[in-house]
Amino acid sequence: MDKNKIKEEYKKKLKLLIKYNKFYFEKNSPLVEDNEYDKLKEYILFLEEKYIFLKSKFSPKKQVGFKPSKNFIKSKHRIKMLSLSNAFNKEDLINFEKKIINFLNLESKKSFSYSVEPKIDGISASLTYKDGKLVSGLSRGDGNEGELITENLKTISDIPKVIKSKNFPADIDIRGEVFITNSDFENLKDKFANPRNAASGSLRQKNSEETKKIPLRFIAYTFGYIDNLNFEDQSEFLHSLKEWGFKISQFNKVISGIDNLLINHENFENQRYDLDYDIDGLVYKINNFNLQKRLGFAANSPRWAIAHKFSSVSSFSKIIKIDIQVGRTGALTPVAKVKPVNIGGVVVSNATLHNEDEITRKDIRVGDTVKIERAGDVIPHVLEVDLKKRKKNSNKFIFPKKCPSCGSKTEKEYNQITKKYDAVRRCSNEGFDCEKIAIEKIKHFISKDALNIDGLGKKVVERLWELNFIKFPQDVYKLDYKKISKLEGWGEQSVSNLKFSIEKSKEVNLEKFIFSLGIRHIGMENAKIIADFSKNIKNFLDIVSEDKLIDLINIDGIGETQVKSLEKFFKNKINLKVVKDLNEILLIKSRQTNQKGKFKNKSFMFTGKLKDISRAEAKSLIEQNAGSIASTVTKKLDFLVIGEKPTNRKIDQAKNFGIKILTQKEWSELLN
Repeated sequence: MDKNKIKEEYKKKLKLLIKYNKFYFEKNSPLVEDNEYDKLKEYILFLEEKYIFLKSKFSPKKQVGFKPSKNFIKSKHRIKMLSLSNAFNKEDLINFEKKIINFLNLESKKSFSYSVEPKIDGISASLTYKDGKLVSGLSRGDGNEGELITENLKTISDIPKVIKSKNFPADIDIRGEVFITNSDFENLKDKFANPRNAASGSLRQKNSEETKKIPLRFIAYTFGYIDNLNFEDQSEFLHSLKEWGFKISQFNKVISGIDNLLINHENFENQRYDLDYDIDGLVYKINNFNLQKRLGFAANSPRWAIAHKFSSVSSFSKIIKIDIQVGRTGALTPVAKVKPVNIGGVVVSNATLHNEDEITRKDIRVGDTVKIERAGDVIPHVLEVDLKKRKKNSNKFIFPKKCPSCGSKTEKEYNQITKKYDAVRRCSNEGFDCEKIAIEKIKHFISKDALNIDGLGKKVVERLWELNFIKFPQDVYKLDYKKISKLEGWGEQSVSNLKFSIEKSKEVNLEKFIFSLGIRHIGMENAKIIADFSKNIKNFLDIVSEDKLIDLINIDGIGETQVKSLEKFFKNKINLKVVKDLNEILLIKSRQTNQKGKFKNKSFMFTGKLKDISRAEAKSLIEQNAGSIASTVTKKLDFLVIGEKPTNRKIDQAKNFGIKILTQKEWSELLN
């Protein structure tokens, strides 16, 4: 079959899929059985995998569920609905608890009480009650804003419309999960693919009377905004939810210690198939609300909660070839292209091999039959090789010593702390000279957590790169929209939306701008710390341009690793030019901090070890009260707080400048 015929076949199948989707999602009237629909999607994916020139915005890879209805107004959540990080084994839980202990600066043997709650596979919703009345309801959306689906949510009998309890908060957002039981789904399976899809589709009905016909359920599990928190812990709040008339899970419990969590997880996993609804894991929350408040949130998830997923699903397949992918930081990641295999309802054709050491340890070769595991949302990976099926003439896989993208030397960095070489081999090129690194940097630049440019997805970036429309991040703001409008798949509306999104992204906070540069070891949290120190883009450019980066090492949260990474990045002239060009195009706003609090316009510095609190938490408390953290002792410093074994030099400097010196106890009293 020649190239044109392959394209015709591909377009024909896509057209059929679009037709099925329209009837399936918009009209809730499927034209074919699920297995026939799935086979069509699987065949399209197979064609895309086999022929790399086949690309379309209507590809099943890009179509997840269906678009939010334009019939609903979008509204912001008063408190973000963040996602949870995942745990799959004991080691993950130990690391989760270690991070909590380190953040709170507690003894390593400290054990916590956790509120343990089933993770129902449904659709999250947030209900706002004022003076006991349900006034609005939102879907989860992107976590920042959701769809206003109040009338549809009101059709769910599990959701109280009026609550007369005297202890019910005057203003609160109750959050929970909307779902459909498996037995109820039996009557709906001709209209929807699975119970979760049915719940999602029903909540987005144009007519709430239609939603009313669907047997939706609701289980409450937490709150978002609350005007007055009078509860000490999560388990007490769950009990109150039940008293107020909400349904809560009968399997909620409080458990202490990781070993006990693991025992409960194993027992529950064995029982979950007896339930009448789908559960994909257990959620663990630090039970005490005071500790939750102290721990706060990382960039995208709470520090005090984690989802412990149930065991993965696995299957066997044959490795067709091994590709080497080059990431944003130059990391070379081997990916096994395998014969498509269905694992847990998902067709898998790629599996990560992690790194060179992993290939060597498991002796993975092209042609091997391997066991592939797919755990939750984690990328499928190879567990082991079936050596009995290995051919005698198979050869060991030789990892490239040169970058497959730019030909630069690849190397493993030596870790001075562990005295070992890193497991990951990296391209030595730093910047945009390596094509694959450059593309990944641009993808990172436009991503949701960075500049957040809708319409510029990963595949779009790759396409525009191929056409020489984009080579550097600043090129995003020089796009020729007339040329884009002539490309296949682009219409007047999509080009208009892209232009609007790009223009909107021109105004960005300093911390997001720093994060968007994609510097290795500089995640969102580190970007915030550097933005706090720099205050504005002018200071930031002075620091990176005048070789003052070493000053950053005095900041809490920034270490030698981060400073070296910044130095390496900005020694590259192209990287420096990219940053300066972007500064000419963008309006980069200074870091926004709390302007109201008892420490307004006051600066603090810590020296010595603090008792019962970590530096990170102490710093967070000062920022919450509108104060700032200084990195060095200068005349402008207001307070030097001393803990155990302080640095005498800093104390002497403070005395010379007439700076007020506080003990930790005095600082705590000042903080109240």
